[in-house]
Amino acid sequence: MGEHSPYFMRRAARVYLTVWQLPHLTEPVTLALTELLTNVHRHVPDRWCVSTVIRTLDGVRIEVYDRSPVLPAPPPQGADLLAESGRGLAMLALVTDTWDVVVHDEGKTIWCEVSE
Repeated sequence: MGEHSPYFMRRAARVYLTVWQLPHLTEPVTLALTELLTNVHRHVPDRWCVSTVIRTLDGVRIEVYDRSPVLPAPPPQGADLLAESGRGLAMLALVTDTWDVVVHDEGKTIWCEVSE
């Protein structure tokens, strides 16, 4: 994943949200996607990941899988959302309805859902 990948993924997500007639979810979906991809760029040594944006019955699900066994630290209470770093999962919790981490034999998937 290159440093410009979040930009291109946001553009793709906007297209899908328009096709799915969910343009009102653009801000939370693109923000969540950006935070997850930025975490891969900063914390996964090989920067390899697979990201998906899925239409669900009541909104959108985002999944980002990477091969790193390192789990993210839980978001701190009272995280500074204007800080340059350390706010990713706090921001994710703020703009999504639910999120979690699924551990695999090789890596993990961080997923989140945004409802209409």
